[in-house]
Amino acid sequence: MRDFQLPGRSTAYGIQGMAATSQPLATQTAIEVLNAGGNAVDAAVAACAVLGVVEPQSTGIGGDCFALYAPQGRIPPIAINGSGFAPGAATVEKLLNLGLEQIDYQSPHAVTVPGAVDAWSQLLSDYGSKSLDELLQPAIQFAENGFSVSPRIAMDWAANVGKLSTCPNSKRIFLPGGQAPRVGDIHRQPELADSLKSIAQNGRDAFYSGPIGEDIVTHLSKLGGLMTMDDIASYRAQYVEPIKTNYRGFDVYECPPNGQGIIALIMLNILQGYDMAALDPNGSERLHLEIEAARLAYRDRAQLIADPDAIAVPSALLLSPSYADGLRGHIKRDSAMEALPLAGETEHRDTVYLTVVDSERNAISFINSTFHSFGSGICTPKSGVILQNRGASFVLNAEHPNCIAPGKRPMHTIIPGMLSQGDRAVMPFGVMGGHYQAVGHTHFLTNFIDYGMDPQEALDSPRAFFYEGALSLENGIGKATATALAGLGHTVKAANAPIGGGQAIHIDWQRGTLAGGSDPRKDGCALGY
Repeated sequence: MRDFQLPGRSTAYGIQGMAATSQPLATQTAIEVLNAGGNAVDAAVAACAVLGVVEPQSTGIGGDCFALYAPQGRIPPIAINGSGFAPGAATVEKLLNLGLEQIDYQSPHAVTVPGAVDAWSQLLSDYGSKSLDELLQPAIQFAENGFSVSPRIAMDWAANVGKLSTCPNSKRIFLPGGQAPRVGDIHRQPELADSLKSIAQNGRDAFYSGPIGEDIVTHLSKLGGLMTMDDIASYRAQYVEPIKTNYRGFDVYECPPNGQGIIALIMLNILQGYDMAALDPNGSERLHLEIEAARLAYRDRAQLIADPDAIAVPSALLLSPSYADGLRGHIKRDSAMEALPLAGETEHRDTVYLTVVDSERNAISFINSTFHSFGSGICTPKSGVILQNRGASFVLNAEHPNCIAPGKRPMHTIIPGMLSQGDRAVMPFGVMGGHYQAVGHTHFLTNFIDYGMDPQEALDSPRAFFYEGALSLENGIGKATATALAGLGHTVKAANAPIGGGQAIHIDWQRGTLAGGSDPRKDGCALGY
């Protein structure tokens, strides 16, 4: 239990239903949907659509979506992959011939087909109880009539003035008067409101074969992009089989590659071999083991994780106990390993994660993202859609598993999680932060399982992340721990921004209660009733 004499927030409790998101307006929307008779899937889609308006740097209809859904808490959960693919004309040879050595994050070639809207539509058609039309109305109202900008969103917005200034449409829509909205300012997005209305009235086809898709293709073509209407029209989200590992009696479910959920499972398998509960949760020994496990797992991510429809990913091997034993053998408790080849750019980025559990204990773990802040920075002129830059994760090396290819999905960072015991889900959870997410899942779960923290405490706990050859530590990690980590050979520095964010809802089947947490690193909250 937290010290009530110190700043912090209590875990939210409820009986009938609960929602946890990164922005209060989205949480409120989800609760209103539940109160109106909607289920967890309905509430998640409505809340995510709102986040695409009120947290525009993190998500939107120009991005991707993954979800794990446990109907009435049943396990295994249903998994959907709503990540987009590269255009049909996008080949390594083509891009190299254009003079590219890598895909820039603000390039039109970084834009993959957005998968979110189709994934929303699929989930609602198969598991929802309300129409897309009804569920998009709150987002439409906020886009049309405006919303008041909250503090963390204002901070991120201000940090991206330079990026938004490079696209005339982004500058016009997101930098009114030439500057980022400040805390408390009212911001409106009329073009996006019209796009959401079109989707509400005509369904996902308004996006994938209608005027929104046409606007995306026309604008990208003017910038030299390769995407066509055939690319967009052919897109369909995929139901996939979730992967799992067991950690101290709990089953941890993740979506399979092309996502990085398998990396979190590899880390948990490594840490399974240590008595983590005997270590100080904020001490150097715990953090050292977590960091070293991450370095090994992310090395494998760089070399092996890609679209399984294009290349065989050895998931069974990577999740085997013997493989974890081998990796664990490289870790020294008294010193850091020598530098390892890490997975490209291991930095934290913008995403939204949310979770909802309803009165029937339908539980959904839901994540939606445009990758970097404001995605590629490219905004369509008529539809007001910020386009993601997931294609920048591709490699321009035809021999690499994650090389770009027609219709291929890039290695993806966003990962929803689901914790279960026996045949019932006990906690949908997720941690935002781009490449950090696999570490975030591990850190959160070990807080919850090994240290007995409740969902809010487990999210509050200070974080560390190995980045660009240095170990970034949040302010909550004490000087003694930082000094000890440096003594083990880590290059230690203070984190220049909060690391990630997250939400979780614990289902107590015995008592019939729900306990929700929402990360203080964001503006959001958990609410139950």
